[in-house]
Amino acid sequence: MSRPRSQAEYLARLVPPSVAGINRRSLLAGAAGTGALLGTGLLAGCGDDAGGSDSKDVSLGSNQSDPKPKDVLAKVADGFKTSSGVQVAVNTVDHNTFQENINNYLQGKPDDVFTWFAGYRMRFFAQKGLASDISDVWGKLSGYSDAFKKASTGDDGKQYFVPASYYPWAMFYRKSVWQQYGYQVPTTLDQLTALGAQMKRDGLVPIAFADKDGWPAMGTFDILNLRINGYQFHVDLMAGKEAWTSDKVKKVFDTWAGLLPLHQPDSLGRTWQEAAQSLQQKKSGMYMLGLFVGQQFSNEEQSDLDFFTFPEIDPAIGAKALDAPIDGYMMARKPKNEDNARKLLEYFGGKEAGDITVKNDPATLVANGSADVSGYTALQKKAAELVGSATEIAQFLDRDTRPDFASTVMIPAIQQFIKNPKDIDGLTSSIENQKKSIFTD
Repeated sequence: MSRPRSQAEYLARLVPPSVAGINRRSLLAGAAGTGALLGTGLLAGCGDDAGGSDSKDVSLGSNQSDPKPKDVLAKVADGFKTSSGVQVAVNTVDHNTFQENINNYLQGKPDDVFTWFAGYRMRFFAQKGLASDISDVWGKLSGYSDAFKKASTGDDGKQYFVPASYYPWAMFYRKSVWQQYGYQVPTTLDQLTALGAQMKRDGLVPIAFADKDGWPAMGTFDILNLRINGYQFHVDLMAGKEAWTSDKVKKVFDTWAGLLPLHQPDSLGRTWQEAAQSLQQKKSGMYMLGLFVGQQFSNEEQSDLDFFTFPEIDPAIGAKALDAPIDGYMMARKPKNEDNARKLLEYFGGKEAGDITVKNDPATLVANGSADVSGYTALQKKAAELVGSATEIAQFLDRDTRPDFASTVMIPAIQQFIKNPKDIDGLTSSIENQKKSIFTD
């Protein structure tokens, strides 16, 4: 079964323009305050212990710490060993810890290959010389659209990334719950608000919500910004070209403030997995998250999971733009086993790895178009169609902007907003002042 033809056409819009002007000092700034975690040995120097000197080994630093994706990656690694005879030493680190410490990790002794993201985050490390050119690997790959190749290309025109999977963000819900109460999919913000109020009356938490790890709430900001101000404004805001003190940004936070009473309370003490479990346990009515929310549902429950795209706010802008991040792999700047690292990346980018992923993970979409997707669940097929019908596709707030700005400014700013949504002027002024310092560094 082939991908929807329109998907490749629309994926061509997923790569935002590059943002220039990054220096070593700002790179290191993004890791401020995380040194203590490195002292535990969780992430620093993983490559040292991976047996990288053995010609039959290759080390892989992985952020796939949740049970399902961890298991899927292990199966893909086993497939590589079977086909090549090379053992993959997988060093798994908690997803959030991996992400927040990636700067130090790459400047230390990283594994030969590591999991990472497309978009700005990939280009940032490529530009700083912290990842290897793998254009030769791309010369051996097939099955990728031009859009995926663009999403894997650095500012110098060389490839540094092999896409493995992608997933749209949307409003997820359980069909059985909605059938029980007779809920209808909202197509406008007013309808969404009315639906949330009805869910409250029915004893449900309208919108499951969690931001303990700092990044999940970025998805809510993104979708509101895309619906209120459009895709180009999102790109320009992430690039530091628009003011956070503008009325456009304030309207995003003001709209969000109006929706917060419908959100699950005490979100800063809750992980996304825990919020997803409230949806799985039929305690919450809906949840704005990525397709990976399905990892918290059993195989039997998968057929009860459905979604709708976040509704329209401005009819002139519509509801066709969305976040659909791409996950994949990169190679360290000086891998101990470079030949095996390139072989592993070629395997990751091939049909066989895609087929293994499809068979074992109903909560993601494979990037390689030659993979056999006839085994996609109804939810996966619908998700692929959603991406295919999107007019613009963003990568996600913390992937479309500078790592130091996302980590040191936006995570605490959004968490402060959740604590106190009344001081929007003060919040946006603080963000803007810090943005100017970072983007003019």
